[in-house]
Amino acid sequence: MIQHLRNIRDSVIRIIDWFYFPFLYFIPREVFRYAVTGGLNTLFDLTLYFVFYRYILDMQIVDLGFIHISAYIAAFMMVFPITFLTGFLLAKYVTFNASELRGRIQLFRYGITVLGAILLNYIFLKLFVEYFGWYATFSKGITTIIVVIYSYVSQRYFSFKTAQLAIYRKATD
Repeated sequence: MIQHLRNIRDSVIRIIDWFYFPFLYFIPREVFRYAVTGGLNTLFDLTLYFVFYRYILDMQIVDLGFIHISAYIAAFMMVFPITFLTGFLLAKYVTFNASELRGRIQLFRYGITVLGAILLNYIFLKLFVEYFGWYATFSKGITTIIVVIYSYVSQRYFSFKTAQLAIYRKATD
């Protein structure tokens, strides 16, 4: 079973790296892998959200007896654990596979960075829309750029810590 999962991982990496060639001179391979896996996970998140919101919850308020939850929040709550896990697995085994940190440490740190990303989304959307008076969609676009940069840097240098490993390997060569 483990060998089968390794073969899947290796195939995913080969497919992503096959598309890397045109970008070879512009961006590092790790950044390209991060963009592809993050983009795929975001697309997966949006697709799941649409299905849960539209078809599973039928855009109806969820009544838990003691609290009512709007369909769009309930869909987010249902989809988040799924895409959190797929995002972690893609980051650990495809993007930052050179990390030598233990898996449970990576998962804990990944959780912290994701919570930070959620908090940054909230703060910047509030700031841009309510205080600066910008349009919500434009604000979300700017916020997304900021949060993607934060996420990459925090995952590379904190959650999976591959940057110091790369610097160390260059120094010993």
